[in-house]
Amino acid sequence: MVTVEIIAIGNEILIGDVLDTNTHWLCQQITGLGGHVRRATLVRDDVPVIAEVLRQAVARGTDVVFTTGGLGPTADDMTLQAIAQAASVPLEEQAEALRLVQEKYEELAAKGYVAQAALTPERRKMAILPRGAQALHNPVGAAPGVLLTIEETTVIVLPGVPPEMKGIFTTSLQPALQALFGESVFVERVMIVECGDESVLAPLVNRVAAAHPEVYVKSRAKAYGPGVRLKVTFSLSGRERAQVEGVVARALGDLQTALDEAQIAVVSVE
Repeated sequence: MVTVEIIAIGNEILIGDVLDTNTHWLCQQITGLGGHVRRATLVRDDVPVIAEVLRQAVARGTDVVFTTGGLGPTADDMTLQAIAQAASVPLEEQAEALRLVQEKYEELAAKGYVAQAALTPERRKMAILPRGAQALHNPVGAAPGVLLTIEETTVIVLPGVPPEMKGIFTTSLQPALQALFGESVFVERVMIVECGDESVLAPLVNRVAAAHPEVYVKSRAKAYGPGVRLKVTFSLSGRERAQVEGVVARALGDLQTALDEAQIAVVSVE
C-alpha cells in the first residue's frame, strides 16, 4: 500500500483565518486511490520549519508527500524555497514553468481580468523551482504545481487555493498518480444499526475488528436514546477488487451474525 503524508502550509490556517479543507479533500481522493494517509501536518510559512517537516517525512520512508499552499507571487509564499532546502538543490527558473505562467497571464489579459500580461518579477517568481522538478499545468490559476523526487519519496506540491489544488490534481497530475498508485482500489461498506447506546455495540464491533485486523471497522454515534441509529463503517484498500470486497464482506457478515445473536436490528447495509 502506498503511504502518504500531507503538509498544509500557511499562516492563514494556523491563525484561524482560513479553514483547511484541502487536507480533507486530499484524504478522500488518496483513500479512493487505495493509498494510506498516515500523517497530516499544519505548518506556518516558515522555510526551516517546512524543510524540516518534509525531511522527517522522507526519513520515515513515506512514498508520497503532498504539500498545499505557498506557491504564489508574494514574499510569504516560501514553499518552493523550503522544498529546495530539504532536497539540498538550488532554485532556478524553469523554462516550462515560465511558459505556463506566461500563457496563463496572456489568457487572463485577453479576458480583461488583468491589465497586462508582462512577466513581472513577482510573476516570474512562480516559475522558480527546485532543480530537477517538473512543472504541472494549473488549469485554474497562475502558479504551476510541482512534482519532484527526494531520495525515494515523491513530493507533489500544490497551490493552497482549493479550486487550483483540485484542478491540478484532477488533470495534469493524473499520469503521475496512475504511476504511483496503479490499479489500487478502496472499498467501503456501511451498516446502519438500530441501537441507541454505542457502548452496547462496542464489544461486538471490537470483536469483529480483532478478527479482521486488515479491515478498518469504526462505529459512529451522534446521540443517545430510543430510535437512534448508529453507523458502522468497514473499509479496506488493496490491489485486487474482488479480494478486497471479499475480505470486507466477511467482516460485515461476522458483525451481522453477532448483532443477530444480540438481538440488535440491522436497518440497512450500503
